[in-house]
Amino acid sequence: MYLREFIEIAILHFLAVASPGPDFAVTARYSLAYGRRIGRWVAVGIGTGILVHVAYSLLGVTLIIHRYQWVYATLLLLGALYLGWIGSQAIRARPRAEQPNAAAAAGELSRLKGFRIGFITNGLNVKATLFFMALFTAVINPATPTLIKVGYGFYLAVATGLWFVLLATLLTIPAFYQRIWAYGHWLDRVMGVFLIVLCGKLIIDWFAVIQVLLNG
Repeated sequence: MYLREFIEIAILHFLAVASPGPDFAVTARYSLAYGRRIGRWVAVGIGTGILVHVAYSLLGVTLIIHRYQWVYATLLLLGALYLGWIGSQAIRARPRAEQPNAAAAAGELSRLKGFRIGFITNGLNVKATLFFMALFTAVINPATPTLIKVGYGFYLAVATGLWFVLLATLLTIPAFYQRIWAYGHWLDRVMGVFLIVLCGKLIIDWFAVIQVLLNG
């Protein structure tokens, strides 16, 4: 029974993580701007951020988020503002004179900051909140032992981290990376626009939730 449940979770997770979203955009943005190592640390931060969603799901907080719309509205607004901030930075990207070496890239952005950016991005990712809300209320059987649920959670965290590490690696393959380096600032700007569009969508959703709260 648990194997079938795990396979369902793995398939749903793959479809969710492979679709473009804030995690994808941020990993791509920082991998192309600061290189493979920083991109991988952002990916590790994203994977670790999954544990936040797992923790509050196991504690039943997803039910609270679902029940109290003002909590959901707060998460929406925080996520929107954070994505808007990252997007505004990316849009202001300037042309790069030459490809930096590892030391220069490390000086521009530390591994800890890369990890923190990934962690916060996923932690405030409303798409992930909705995914885990559905997962722990509709897919995972309430009778499933907590230890099994914890195992699911660790799988989701590791699988997410590995997926985005793979993305950061593929985007920074030397032959590919050298070709796009000169146009990296345009890719930054495109990712910035994408993030700001996501920000705008979340703000529209936030207004819709606020309207429901006011009418209720």
